[in-house]
Amino acid sequence: MSAALTPSQIQEALLGLHGWGVEHAKLLKVYKLKDFKAALAFMNQVGAVAEQLNHHPEIHNNWNMVALRLCTHDAGGQITEKDLTLARAIQSLSLP
Repeated sequence: MSAALTPSQIQEALLGLHGWGVEHAKLLKVYKLKDFKAALAFMNQVGAVAEQLNHHPEIHNNWNMVALRLCTHDAGGQITEKDLTLARAIQSLSLP
């Protein structure tokens, strides 16, 4: 079982995660891409990374916009180090 992070731990971690924030106890980032094709390619990249880490985000797509929300279910839907690890991995992807 993963331990939920404190609000101060989350805020400190966000300093190194450009564009990420917290909404309803989940890490959130919205990416705006060139078009639907680029958004779909990005979602596939995120899916591959998530599968490698065995930690899967909520992914919402609206044409060229991709919203990612991260929380850990076995921590009661709170933010854990698993979410930060996934956010860092996603941040390192090159955008299409």
